[in-house]
Amino acid sequence: MVKAILAFIVRSLFRINVVGEFKQEEERTVIIINHQSFLDGLVLGLILPISPVFVINADIAKQLWVRMFLSLSDYLVIDPFKPMAIKSIIRLVESGRPVVIFPEGRITTTGSLMKIYEGSAFVAVKAEASVIPVIIQGANFSHFSHMPFGHPKHWFPQITLSFYPATHINTSKEGTSRQRRAQSGEAMRMLMQRCIYESRKRNDLFGSFLDSIFLYGASRKILEDTKQIEYTYRKFLMISLGLGRLIARYTQEEEDVGVLMPTAVATLALILGLSKEKRIPAMLNFTAGVDGLQNAIIGAKIKIIITSLAFVDQARLAPKLEALQNVKILYLEELRNELKLWDKLIIFVSSFSFIRTQYRHQNPKSPAVILFTSGTEGKPKGVVLSHEALLANIFQIRSIVDFSTEDKMLNALPIFHSFGLTAGSLLPILSGMKLFMYPSPLHYRVIPEIAYDRSCTILLGTSTFLFNYAKKANPYDFYRLRYVIAGAEKLSDSVRELWCDKFGLRIFEGYGATETAPVIAVNTPMAYRRGTVGQLLPGIEYKLISVAGIEEGGVLHVRGANVMSGYYRSENPGVLEAPISEAGEGWYETGDIVTVDQEGFVRIIGRVKRFAKVAGEMISLESVEKLALSVSPTFSHAASSQSDQMRGELIVLFTTDPLLARDTLRQSARSQGYPEIAVPKKIVYIDAIPLLGTGKTDYVTLKSMASEA
Repeated sequence: MVKAILAFIVRSLFRINVVGEFKQEEERTVIIINHQSFLDGLVLGLILPISPVFVINADIAKQLWVRMFLSLSDYLVIDPFKPMAIKSIIRLVESGRPVVIFPEGRITTTGSLMKIYEGSAFVAVKAEASVIPVIIQGANFSHFSHMPFGHPKHWFPQITLSFYPATHINTSKEGTSRQRRAQSGEAMRMLMQRCIYESRKRNDLFGSFLDSIFLYGASRKILEDTKQIEYTYRKFLMISLGLGRLIARYTQEEEDVGVLMPTAVATLALILGLSKEKRIPAMLNFTAGVDGLQNAIIGAKIKIIITSLAFVDQARLAPKLEALQNVKILYLEELRNELKLWDKLIIFVSSFSFIRTQYRHQNPKSPAVILFTSGTEGKPKGVVLSHEALLANIFQIRSIVDFSTEDKMLNALPIFHSFGLTAGSLLPILSGMKLFMYPSPLHYRVIPEIAYDRSCTILLGTSTFLFNYAKKANPYDFYRLRYVIAGAEKLSDSVRELWCDKFGLRIFEGYGATETAPVIAVNTPMAYRRGTVGQLLPGIEYKLISVAGIEEGGVLHVRGANVMSGYYRSENPGVLEAPISEAGEGWYETGDIVTVDQEGFVRIIGRVKRFAKVAGEMISLESVEKLALSVSPTFSHAASSQSDQMRGELIVLFTTDPLLARDTLRQSARSQGYPEIAVPKKIVYIDAIPLLGTGKTDYVTLKSMASEA
């Protein structure tokens, strides 16, 4: 009777939302749950239709609040430092009593999943028990959590419990007991991360933004740029509403609207404002040539481009804009003058919480943004990403990386690139993380100074950019950084070692594509393996399809909620070409040759299009670049190929090292086990390797240069 009354009170106060259904299918059952607060055990115990035994850490059992709850349930207090503790839990499970275990062992201090103790997984394996995952959300916003000062807390936050079907943790029968124990721990970690990802709320982009304001507080200072103004959520919301309201007068719902802007607060506000008004921002690459921009305009059927007079002047874009055809240019400075007193009043009133209840949500599968491929190997294509794709990728990242409200991200990557948009801009503002936006990644002296001055803890970059930051930075500039994440191009070993030696920081390399919103895999503190790009994110299926002539690995095909809705091509304007590959409908072919090991770590061997067929043998051009780097690590190198009547193709190496010679490369190839045929036939010295605006090597230009070499 007491338990029933308490259950009613707790359900009412915390507005508990239960997703899924608890089903115990086997007698031997282990229930695992993430640990957000001292409320977790109480809430779960009151919701479960059975009376399990709670396994409680001895230190946590000393807490007054926990002791009050324990009087209502069966429990087993254990000391994790005593070897007999695991055996006592195994005997309990084998006796047929359902057992609740918190695999993290401690309450999270980040809001994300923390270290998983192998013992909890080993219990399930050893007792041959089924595992029922439960995910609790919202409890980290209570006063009973361990979240740091500054994280918003409430007495009665809404709590959601998500139940998942029973499963088994399967590990190899081979290996030592310690190895099997480690395998079971890894399997449980990946299971919980997948369940955390699957427990995400289905929403649209602007709706998620409003939820973030509600969770973290409208008065929270959240972002700034070179204007050095710290914008609160409410002020930023007002800017978004104002821009959306102005541009809605010139456009129609579901219209694709070109955005030609730098990485700045106004650009991000513009994206969210367009989204609120059900317009689709098409992020134009201002570093592209006139032909590239015109192809984008044609493919997405863009009628209007939004830009800034100041930006056009600073970036010297006027000649490009004048050359564009069949498109109208609107400047933000001129639009602001159209904002009347009545508009400002409506925006001010709308910036308060009622807008969250009045907002008309969009279909999560409808288009949210259009990005354009970098064009490293051909004509850029318009990539249509839905609200679901963007938000799914953000939740995939959050489920494996412990970002928190204490973090501050420095994003200098272009916002027209998926890495800079999703990971660098949307992820922080939707996660309560502070954000500093800088308009150019090429200011190698300035960016380290900003990281120091603004106490940034997270930095994103390409291998090229990170190398230049490290060269120009003072060894103390990055003293606050805890995450340096590299993507968009392969991370050079010399860059990795430079950051480790100069700053004592480990770079976490990731991998992705514009078509996957963009992250596919990334190394993390909990799952890191040098020489790989990490494990695939939760919720991503993959297939490897072999390629004739390439013995190791296969072409990576992926499918998941973060995969694009399809392509827009200039050859077929406005017609959405849904993703399809050799693996089937809905699958995206990355074009990368990869291997995936037993633990799920992905190693990139090279791109299908970046192999040269020399005398009938397939040679990876990336391996040629790696060979050159091993001989000349302080210079830049890029390989391409040209046709040859005798050998099919010849490898051409472009380098900034004027002293690099074929004899040196040949000797290094022999010592490292490279085939003689991988040594480039021609070496061309150039002042700088051509780059795209995203920091990637411009292989289209190099291919043209190689044909003339």
